[in-house]
Amino acid sequence: MDEADTPDAPPDADEFVEYCRTQAALLSGRVQRMGQEADELLDEVDATLADLRGELEAASEGTTTPPSTEEPDRPEPGGEAAAAAAESAVSDVERKQSLIAAKRARMDAFNDLAGGYADLAEALQGVDDETALERIVQFEADNDAPAYFPDRETLAETVAGEGVIEGADAEDSE
Repeated sequence: MDEADTPDAPPDADEFVEYCRTQAALLSGRVQRMGQEADELLDEVDATLADLRGELEAASEGTTTPPSTEEPDRPEPGGEAAAAAAESAVSDVERKQSLIAAKRARMDAFNDLAGGYADLAEALQGVDDETALERIVQFEADNDAPAYFPDRETLAETVAGEGVIEGADAEDSE
């Protein structure tokens, strides 16, 4: 029985290529979810801004509305309560804009790593098994890939934990 027939046989280069493609697909899926979350935040910002515009238009027209039983906390236009409510709304919009910017930065980082995995998958075709493993581990260490996969162990973490490749220390897998 040769080594490839044993259940504990190490992966071959083709399996490493598939691993890279899987990692790229997982990252792309996360980017898509982050994009949906960013879109939801943008919709909330748009709705808040539309409300603020409406309130500003009503205040600038000098119209006052009688107190409503449906909205007892709504401040009257031009009052201190209206100014405080506007400041709160602006603060909320700014917070959401910061979250959107942070999500976009994360999306860019995830996209870059996904592209790197896809490029690596192409580059690994036709290389020997050991070279494929070394290149993946080096790629993951250089790009801090384990930080992108909190629920999944990367090859760099596996190799570092097993001490398979010299120089792969625990710091690289954090």
